[in-house]
Amino acid sequence: MTDTEILAALDRYRQRGRVLNTPVAALFDMDGVLYDSMPNHARAWKSMCDENGIKAELEEFFPYEGRTGASTINVLFNRQYGRNATEEEIKRLYRRKTEFFSAMPPVVMMAGADKAIGTCLELGLACVLVTGSGQGTLLGRLDTDYSGAFPAGRRVTAYDVSHGKPDPEPYLKGLEKAGTDASHAVAVDNAPLGVESASRAGIFTIGVRTGPIPSGSLLEAGADIEVESMAEVAEVISTLSRRTAL
Repeated sequence: MTDTEILAALDRYRQRGRVLNTPVAALFDMDGVLYDSMPNHARAWKSMCDENGIKAELEEFFPYEGRTGASTINVLFNRQYGRNATEEEIKRLYRRKTEFFSAMPPVVMMAGADKAIGTCLELGLACVLVTGSGQGTLLGRLDTDYSGAFPAGRRVTAYDVSHGKPDPEPYLKGLEKAGTDASHAVAVDNAPLGVESASRAGIFTIGVRTGPIPSGSLLEAGADIEVESMAEVAEVISTLSRRTAL
C-alpha cells in the first residue's frame, strides 16, 4: 500500500463532503481484526444450528460477522420459521453457541494486529473496541494480548447497543467513548456489515480483508480504502496521521 493510494482514498473521502483532521482515536472491530476468530465462530454457529435442527451453511456466517448474537439468531429464525426468536430462545441458543466456541482450541491474535495497535499507541491515538460480540473468552484476553490498549471504558460490545452493525450506533458510541468526533478518528473493520456501520457514522473506514469475502466487497460496503492485512492497516494509519498533520 503506497502513500499515493492512501492519499487518493483520503481525497475521495473528502470529496464526499467529509473531514479528516489529525486522528486522535482509532476504532477497532475484534473478530477478524484483533483475533483470527471467525472460523471458530462460524463452526460454533453451525454446530448450534445442527443441534437444533436449524438449516444453515458454514460459509454464511462469515458475512454475518458484526451482527449481535440476537440479530444472527433472528436472521436464522425468520428464514426458517418466519418470525423472530423469543428472548428465551435467543438466550438459550446464544449460550449454546458460546459453549461450542469456548470448547474449541483458543484462537490466535490476528497477524499484524499487534503492529497496528502498537502504531496507534506510538502516535498517541486512543484505541476503542467496537464489536458486535459478547464473547467473554475473547473480551477477557484483551488486557493480556493488547496490554493497555483497550481499557474497560473504551469498549463497545453487544451489550452496549440497541442496534448492532450495520446500524451506525456501535461506532457512534465508540466515538463517544473516545471523546471525539468522526473528523478526528479512523475505523478498522473486516466485514461488510461493520464497514457499513463505520461509514454511516461518518468515520474514515479502513476495510481489512482477512476473511473469505470477495476483493472489493468492503469498498462496496462503504470502506474508504481496502487492504489485505493488519500490517497494511498500520501503514494506512501512520500515513494518515502524518499527512493530516501537515
